[in-house]
Amino acid sequence: MKVGDRHYRTIWLNEDGRSVDVIDQRWLPHEFRVVTLKTLDDVAVAIRDMWIRGAPLIGVTAAYGVAIAMLSDASDEALDAVWEVLHETRPTAINLRWALDEMRTFLRKVPVSDRAAAAYKKAGEIAEEDIQLNRSIGANGLKVIREIAARKKPGEPVNILTHCNAGWLATVDYGTATAPIYMAVEDGIKVHVYVDETRPRNQGAQLTAWEMNGHGVPHTLIVDNAGGHLMQHGDVDMVIVGTDRTTANGDVCNKIGTYLKALAAKDNNVPFYVALPSPTIDWTVHDGVREIPIEERNSDEVTFVQGRNGDGSISTVRVSPEGSPAANPAFDVTPARLITGLITERGIAKASPEGLKDMFPERS
Repeated sequence: MKVGDRHYRTIWLNEDGRSVDVIDQRWLPHEFRVVTLKTLDDVAVAIRDMWIRGAPLIGVTAAYGVAIAMLSDASDEALDAVWEVLHETRPTAINLRWALDEMRTFLRKVPVSDRAAAAYKKAGEIAEEDIQLNRSIGANGLKVIREIAARKKPGEPVNILTHCNAGWLATVDYGTATAPIYMAVEDGIKVHVYVDETRPRNQGAQLTAWEMNGHGVPHTLIVDNAGGHLMQHGDVDMVIVGTDRTTANGDVCNKIGTYLKALAAKDNNVPFYVALPSPTIDWTVHDGVREIPIEERNSDEVTFVQGRNGDGSISTVRVSPEGSPAANPAFDVTPARLITGLITERGIAKASPEGLKDMFPERS
C-alpha cells in the first residue's frame, strides 16, 4: 500500500542484508517512523511491545528474528532457544507459533553452516506468501461486497463495519479484513466503512482510519459502543473483522470487543464475516473459549491514552483516577454459531468443523 506517493510494506530487509526495517506503529497516525531491528532482542521487544502487531505480521517478523539469530549461532540448541524467546512474546496469535515452527522444521534439515542464508530466504518466502494469501482473501471477499452492492439502490454505498485493525498494517501488505474493501474501491464499488475506535489501544482510530485516509476510502470513526445502534437502524450491511486465532471448529479469537459486535450482528440479521489466511487456523484447538490463552496486557493501556496536543507534540495522559485498578484482556472469542462465513484464500468457508475440512481437506 502507499504512504504518500511511496509504496510500503510493513516489513522489509534492510539494505545491509541482515537487519529488517519495520513501520513503528506506536506513533501512527501522528508520526510515520521506520525502525531497524538488528538483534533477536530487538525483534522480541518489537513484537511484545507492539511496535508491530497483527497476527500475520507478527509471524513474519518472528521468521526474520530467527534469521537474524542464526547469524551468531545456528546450532540446534540456539534454534530451540530462539523459538522459546520469540514464542513467549505474544501468547494468543497463532501465526507466531506457526511461523516459528515453519522456520525450525525447515532449518533442522539444513547444514548448520548454511542455516543463516537459508533462514533469510525462508523468511522472505513466508513474507511473500502472506501477500499472496491476503490478495486472494481480498478477491474472495470482494464477491460478497459485489452481491450486497447489487441489492442496494443506485448510488447507495455498501456500509461495512470493522473492528480493530486487520489492514495492511497487520500483515505484510493488503490486510485481511481490509483487502476486500480496497479491492471493492479499485473495482468502482461505492463503499463506506464504519471504523470502531477499538479501545484500549485504539487500533481502529489510529491505524484503520489512517489506512482508509491513505487509500481514499470513505469512512466514519465511531466509538466501540455505537456499532449495535447502527445495526438496529439498518446502517450496516455487513461486518468484516480479522482474527488472531481460529479454531478447527470455527470459533474466532480476535481483538476484545469482537464478540459483542457478533452478538449485535446476529440480533439484527447483519452478515458477520471473518477474513483469515489459513496459517491463522489452529487445527489443534476445538473450543476457543476454553482452550485459547487470552493475553492480559498492562493496565496502563486502559488507564492512559496517547494523542497529539494542540502544539503538535505527542503525549500520554491518564484518563482514570489514580488508584483505580484496571483489567486489560486483549482478546475475546466469538463462537462459530455467530459467524456467517470465514473468508480464506481458497474461498468462503462455513464456520464449522465440516466447513473448514471441506475448504482444507488435507487437514482432515
